[in-house]
Amino acid sequence: MNDDFHSRLLEYDAGSYVGLDRPPGAAPDTEAHPLRREVGGYVTGFVVAIALTIASFWVTRTDLIYGPALAVAVLVLAVAQMGIHLVFFLHITTDPDNTNNVLALAFGILIVCLVVFGSIWVMAHMNENMMPMENSLQMQP
Repeated sequence: MNDDFHSRLLEYDAGSYVGLDRPPGAAPDTEAHPLRREVGGYVTGFVVAIALTIASFWVTRTDLIYGPALAVAVLVLAVAQMGIHLVFFLHITTDPDNTNNVLALAFGILIVCLVVFGSIWVMAHMNENMMPMENSLQMQP
């Protein structure tokens, strides 16, 4: 293949650049983003996500972290990995064009939290308010 084809392929405008942040009211981005830069962003996100996954497995197997703090350490690594996925793969940035994406994400998080914490709350109260098993066995003929 000729060099002209390779140069055009590497300079392909993929449409979104990872990490591009603009304040509200800023002019839209008119800079072309080469394919190499786009793929580099995805590879960077993939490598960091793999590193965080390995770190979470390491944290659960090591004795360097105090036992009760283990859940907090895994939670921090999980939140960091979610942030990596949001920035590098879903391209959630502070760009004004991402307002709808951020609002949809926030609504999704709200719904998930309501379902999870609501279910835990209901199950805890049901367990508290149910008749003990011994009493229910005595009521049967």
